[in-house]
Amino acid sequence: MFHDGAYRTIGDVEFATAGWVDWYNNRRLHGSLGMTTPVEYEDAHYAALNQQVQPA
Repeated sequence: MFHDGAYRTIGDVEFATAGWVDWYNNRRLHGSLGMTTPVEYEDAHYAALNQQVQPA
């Protein structure tokens, strides 16, 4: 995931930045979210909302 050595081109920097943003937004475990990823937490949140909205 992390880059070894110097970045040689702006493309290297863009690729590394995109990788970090993907990790930060999708795969990191977040202590404030019960050690789940942001994506897992968001999916659970919307699933709970959808269960509440269903007509009985």
